[in-house]
Amino acid sequence: MEPEASGGAGPPGVSARVLAALPWLVAVAFFMEALDTTVLNTALPQMARALAVRPLSMKSVLSSYTLAVAVFIPLSSWVADRFGTRRTFLSAIGVFTLGSALCGLSQGIHTLVLFRVLQGCGGAMMVPVGRLTLVRAEPKDRLIQAMSFVAIPTLVGPMLGPVLGGFFVTYLSWRAIFYLNVPIGLVGMVWVHRALPDFRTDKVPPLDVVGLILFGAGIALLSYVLEVFGETGLSGREAAGMLGISGVLLAGYALHARSEAHPLLDLALLRLRTFRSSTLGNLVTRLGAGGLPFLLPMLYQVALGYSPVEAGLLMVPQSLCAFAFKMTQPPLLRAFGYRRVLLANTVFIGGSIALFAVAGPGTPLAVLVALSSVFGYCSSLQYTSMNTLVYADVPPEGVGMASTILSSVQQLAISFGVAGAGLLAVLFIPGRTRATRPELLHGLHMAFLALGALTVASAFVFRELEEKDGENLSLHHEGLHPIH
Repeated sequence: MEPEASGGAGPPGVSARVLAALPWLVAVAFFMEALDTTVLNTALPQMARALAVRPLSMKSVLSSYTLAVAVFIPLSSWVADRFGTRRTFLSAIGVFTLGSALCGLSQGIHTLVLFRVLQGCGGAMMVPVGRLTLVRAEPKDRLIQAMSFVAIPTLVGPMLGPVLGGFFVTYLSWRAIFYLNVPIGLVGMVWVHRALPDFRTDKVPPLDVVGLILFGAGIALLSYVLEVFGETGLSGREAAGMLGISGVLLAGYALHARSEAHPLLDLALLRLRTFRSSTLGNLVTRLGAGGLPFLLPMLYQVALGYSPVEAGLLMVPQSLCAFAFKMTQPPLLRAFGYRRVLLANTVFIGGSIALFAVAGPGTPLAVLVALSSVFGYCSSLQYTSMNTLVYADVPPEGVGMASTILSSVQQLAISFGVAGAGLLAVLFIPGRTRATRPELLHGLHMAFLALGALTVASAFVFRELEEKDGENLSLHHEGLHPIH
């Protein structure tokens, strides 16, 4: 990157103009990635008919993307250090956009799955490298504000996905779902080329190939089992065996990383209290909260009788509330500190999940909107807090590794959350394809209560934090300002 006059707020060589545009650049990539999977969920039955396959076979369209992301995320830090953040981010958006266009042109499920893998290769690099660039460019006292902003697409995407998916397959074509990414991606590539800072490391260690094989194979196998859980003929013994092999591979990687001078993922970062708490918190908190996108459509459509479009619209308040009150989050963290906010807010999230157990046929629409809004704001505050605290004590040379580990954990958490919700649906709604509406509603209520209790219990993870943890991120409030 050619030197630019610094505006005084960022690192040397990064101008104020570039610094102001950076969160928007990262947000565009986050939105593309967050929207992609959820927009497909409501379209899968129509896609199955168009491609002349069974609806169950369409599960591979979702799992192929998840597997590719899980395998290639660990490479993102090394690639960004080796080739620079600008080139890596630009290439990631390009690969994702190309994969999207090819998915739209697919004439059969096999080619569609192949191009979904290509999409996943790009998606695996977009989020961690975008986050890495933001962390390296933004001063720590402005990181909360920047992370709050770029977290909005990760909330908006999953909420708009079901609505857009239903609209496309009803009025246009399932192919339009993939074509939507093309103009967004092209604009993003031009913008990245012109404005994204280019950070790179002068001396990049050799790639840990053994670690990549062990970790990649272990995480891919684990993600596969979680993704297809309850949706295929995979027996309990086979699933347990695959989980056991995955555990052996990941344990082998942990042993390998201890003796490797430059491991693929440096687990030594887990010795940092703030990094350990926020990373583990990302995993356990999402076990409960991550199940709602799976359970809420069932509640709205099957149990309460809303149409698919109405059910999609009922999920929009989560994003709207999170977006409208984003600017209240930095003052909250400054006033109460990360420890108090995370402990209390985790309990609030669990309570808001459990309150969905009161929803029934006679529940006023305003109550459903209020529940959705509260959950949306609390989730947004939780993710902003955890995703900024993770960098509080990480040294500059470890930022890339921290971003990669965080992205890997979040990808696992998404799979765990959906799998957990699916397991609860199986436990509380036996024979759910033949269950009556009252039986289905009762089972969903029990699932919401269980997820809420699990989320409340996950607050225990944040007890090891100390009162002053994260002060370097939020102490200098005069450095915070709205991002335009």
